[in-house]
Amino acid sequence: MCLPGTIETVRARVEEEGLPKVDRRTALLGAAGAAVAATFPGRALAARADKPGRVQDLTHEFREGFPGFLGAPNLIDRVTTVTIPANGFYGQTWHFWEHSCTHMDVPAHFVTGGRFSPQIPLDELVRPLAVVDISRRAASNPDAEVLVSDLVALERSEGRIKRGSVVAMDSGWAARSGSVAAYRNVGADGLQHFPGFSKAAVEWLVAERDIAGIGVDTLSLDPGRSQTFDAHFAILGANRYGIENLVNLDRVPARGATVTAALIPWEQGSGGPARIFATW
Repeated sequence: MCLPGTIETVRARVEEEGLPKVDRRTALLGAAGAAVAATFPGRALAARADKPGRVQDLTHEFREGFPGFLGAPNLIDRVTTVTIPANGFYGQTWHFWEHSCTHMDVPAHFVTGGRFSPQIPLDELVRPLAVVDISRRAASNPDAEVLVSDLVALERSEGRIKRGSVVAMDSGWAARSGSVAAYRNVGADGLQHFPGFSKAAVEWLVAERDIAGIGVDTLSLDPGRSQTFDAHFAILGANRYGIENLVNLDRVPARGATVTAALIPWEQGSGGPARIFATW
């Protein structure tokens, strides 16, 4: 919200100078714009405009009905709490599991004494991005895993994975997110079947490339049928993080982009929904 008195000040100026009438919403937006302008000097804004780049959102819309991991709390609901006609402004109240939609897993999610969301510093959330594409294999084998050989092949074609990178799996699975059944892909065995990272690949990335984290375009860092969550333990146990339910990974370069994981510092969070995007 804007500072106390902002709306009244705008309204008074309108009346004094005969300017066009400004409603509450317009005034709020104007105040927000002024705050942004004060925060970012004109020179910085101009410099940004002079250096256009590419930006790609990697985040699914946070919505009711988004598929959740089978067996985990999957409730996502929202209630309109206030309305403009009744209250002068609009807002909702949400109820959701921390690991809903596009979100991060931090060490505390699997490791007793591991870091909570507020303990992940900003410099760990802005990292080089490497994308390993296993979509062809996943199209015919939903249990496909990212293997060490996939990472070696990526480096052979794109160059060495940078230290501190986030390495994301592009399996093409995000295209299924509109259907709970297709996204979970539960088989006759009662297990989910979708791609993920192998334990060996995560251990190699941590030991040999000192990565910051891994990401997937599926419901879990591990393949869906996993009952031991080896990839989770390998990455979170190494004090790194994971990102699940990414989208649009096929729209970013395999190397050369920077990923920003805008995680809210939820109090004692085990991770949480985040806005993830790539720039290059």
